Amino acid sequence: MRWALVKVSLAVTTMVVLAFAVPLGLVIREMARDRAFSNAEREAAAVAPALSITTDRDQLERVVAAAGSDAGMAVHIPAGDGQRALELGRQRAADQDIAAVRRLGRASTTGVRGGSTLLQPVALSTGEIAVVEVYVPESEVTNGVGTAWAVLAGVGLALVVGSVAVADRLGVRMVLPARRLVEGARELGEGKLGARVPEEGPSELRLAAAAFNSMADQVVQLLANERELAADLSHRLRTPLTVLRLNTASLGEGPAAEQTRTAVAQLEREVDTIIRTAREAKPQTAAAGPGAGCDAAEVVRERMAFWSALAEDEGRKWRVAGAEGPVRIPVARADLAAALDALLGNVFRHTPEGTAFAVDVHNAEDAVIVLVSDAGPGIPDPEAAMARGRGSGSDGSTGLGLDIVRRLAESTGGDVRIGSSVLGGTEVRIWIQLDGRAPSRGGHRQLRRRRRGRPTTASGPT
Repeated sequence: MRWALVKVSLAVTTMVVLAFAVPLGLVIREMARDRAFSNAEREAAAVAPALSITTDRDQLERVVAAAGSDAGMAVHIPAGDGQRALELGRQRAADQDIAAVRRLGRASTTGVRGGSTLLQPVALSTGEIAVVEVYVPESEVTNGVGTAWAVLAGVGLALVVGSVAVADRLGVRMVLPARRLVEGARELGEGKLGARVPEEGPSELRLAAAAFNSMADQVVQLLANERELAADLSHRLRTPLTVLRLNTASLGEGPAAEQTRTAVAQLEREVDTIIRTAREAKPQTAAAGPGAGCDAAEVVRERMAFWSALAEDEGRKWRVAGAEGPVRIPVARADLAAALDALLGNVFRHTPEGTAFAVDVHNAEDAVIVLVSDAGPGIPDPEAAMARGRGSGSDGSTGLGLDIVRRLAESTGGDVRIGSSVLGGTEVRIWIQLDGRAPSRGGHRQLRRRRRGRPTTASGPT
């Protein structure tokens, strides 16, 4: 918009300057020409009285010298009544031009080398017509024209520069509020809920800024209401959780009783985490700094230790690989644990008892890949499984498990892919990007080569 205003102002001002400066320059040139020939007419008129009285050469030379233009003036007196023709001064005009002026009896101008001449007829006492020739050089005709044109050009240029500067200032006044509106929208889209736009500039942009600020306030209010609702709903779970915790005390001893008590304790911790997160007044919008995140290998070992008890009860063989050493990832510990629980819960929920499963951790230079695979029947409709809210078609599936996993991976710039596992069932691959860039196709190909070229397909259970 700013440059558009500058271009329009430049074009309009240039046209206006040309429309006035060109005719004015032509008028100035014509005025200079008229001035030069008016001076020549005055010089010729100064000699005319002497010619009407005498035709003596000496007297006429004194008159011409007194007029101050003897170098550029010539007098042509024809012969008649016993007198000889007299030529005084240097003749520049052609003989036919002089004869034509003498015959017509009126003054005229004619072009000669280096300028022009004024031919002025004068009646003599003898009745003959003498012609006074005054030379007007080209330098006198154009005297002052170049300076006047330079002044006109300077004034025109100043007008153009001034109009462009004014248009640029007006453009800045219009563009700056628009840029602030764009920056505010971008910040709000990035999760900075405190972003507001100053209500400045033209009336339309002020109205747009006011509407944006009102929208941002409504978004903040809606999010606050949503957090309060989530906190309230989570808080309502405390009562049934307390009952469950009390009931677990009467289960006695044994692997099943211990597993139940551990699950209830874990559920209470998760509910507390949800309540604290929902009550948080300021949402987290900045990227994780150095040292943030968790040890993926430690979380994998911990969650596999939790699920291993249930796996032994159901006769499932399981395996963990790549979790021997520390593997740092830019993901919160609770988020990674929730994602692993969702995937492992899918294995127990959607595969028969006795089905083997495995968790592999691959640590690359720019990414960490977590693979959860099983030896089950696979997924008949992968796209439906990845769609939130549609689930895999099995009873008890809400479709939110894979959405939790997907959001965790995409928060780092990674993704989630589902395909066939080496065990013969489903494989869910979580690509966690370490540098925040999207995973490259080359990285996927390297992973496939490491896994002996087995094909993958997009999809998975929840």
